[in-house]
Amino acid sequence: MDYASALDSLRALDPSHPAPKVLEALTAPENQHLLEYVVEDPFGAHVFPGNEPDYAPADFLADLDTQLADTKPIHLWSYIPTCAYRCRFCQYPVVLAKGAGAEAKANQWVDWNIREAELWLREVPALRTAPVGEFNVFGGTPSLLPPDAIRRLLDFYRTNFAFGEDTAIRFEGDPSTFTPSKLELLASLGVTKLSSGVQSFDDKVLAECGREHSADECVSFVRTAQAIGFPWISIDLMYGLLDQNLDSARRDLETVLDLDLTAVVCTKLHLKSYTDTRTGVAGVQPAAWQIPSFRDKLVRDGHRWPSLGEQYQMREILTEGLRGNGYTERPTMYFAKDGHGTEEWKSIMVDQHRQEAEVAIGLGGSSSCRRSEAITDVNWQRYSEAVEAGRIPLGSATRFTPRAQQERAIKMALSTLKPVREAIHQERFGSSLRNGPWRPRFDSLAARGLVTVDNSGVTLTPNGEVLVEAIINADFDPPNQE
Repeated sequence: MDYASALDSLRALDPSHPAPKVLEALTAPENQHLLEYVVEDPFGAHVFPGNEPDYAPADFLADLDTQLADTKPIHLWSYIPTCAYRCRFCQYPVVLAKGAGAEAKANQWVDWNIREAELWLREVPALRTAPVGEFNVFGGTPSLLPPDAIRRLLDFYRTNFAFGEDTAIRFEGDPSTFTPSKLELLASLGVTKLSSGVQSFDDKVLAECGREHSADECVSFVRTAQAIGFPWISIDLMYGLLDQNLDSARRDLETVLDLDLTAVVCTKLHLKSYTDTRTGVAGVQPAAWQIPSFRDKLVRDGHRWPSLGEQYQMREILTEGLRGNGYTERPTMYFAKDGHGTEEWKSIMVDQHRQEAEVAIGLGGSSSCRRSEAITDVNWQRYSEAVEAGRIPLGSATRFTPRAQQERAIKMALSTLKPVREAIHQERFGSSLRNGPWRPRFDSLAARGLVTVDNSGVTLTPNGEVLVEAIINADFDPPNQE
């Protein structure tokens, strides 16, 4: 979409709702680069790539081992890629497992995951004793796993990694596969946090996404999990979906508030390929909705994509509604109910005073330390061949130069929506946010009303908070530059 078309889409609003407060900032000519970013790539704070590509995976493992030798709690996650179906918006590496043979395939992925974990423990000795702050079983749809496979997976990690009394165990799943018996099992195995990709409570919108669950199943899963006693229940909501409108987004908000959920993650539909930006991990094939001809055919068939302006109206409905009802946004688009704290695994990764290591085991996992980061192979055949051959199946790695380490730390801190503190930056890097390469950037952002700068550090304005993903990806150097 060219700039003129992006402006037209941004200005196309639903007249029944106020114009989004960020509209003036995004239409300003000096923010053209931000508008061009958010058209397709609004949520670019998942992976923070290095600026030196083609870094040797073995060197990344050495960097990680060095950091883990003297570390605070890390984020450890196990990625199980099995899914019963592929959503039309999903870019992530998944493996379909449905019908006959599904259980055997699921067990095979648990086997490979455990074998890969054993390779990590062998090649990164400090990993065995690095304290785990939070352990997440993500997907894919790990809730598809049969009970014995879940027991085997959790028992392995609890036995072989440095879990402590404060280690939280989190499990992700589809609402339809979080059955009462599965939830009871997870509770008995020490899982305290649940995460589910609900995406919407509108059955029509769900059907267009290719989701094979209903809104009622989503509500039932939450109510059952609450009755069992899980202390943390989080769901994902998306906005900007096919045939979604502001009334649908408002009903989603009302349902969330009625359910009294612990946490909600709100994500704008993401269409730009993660492989173009390395801000996420993409599989070997694009999502159906990423294919222009497919998107165009849907329009010809009578469907409608929300305009960019409507998407920001939806965002405002969700964010202001959650903030006004006792939820705090921290980091960006992660809302936790007051009294429950922030998302621990995200805090470990991005909070300015922490920014500890992340170790991801499984197809397409994203791992990082302060010197470098790496992504596990996303091709399941290459992945399995490497594991069978006794190699950690890292597909690529990048390194951070000393200046890039500072820039990454600043970007991560900005993504938390908390002030970036001068004193913490000085202590860690021996340099100031008010000098060197950072001053012209922050001066520019301040002149555009996106941050405020004082002796204590840098604080995002309300418009800066809305646009923070664009700021950290479009207002700083591209990853391959110094």
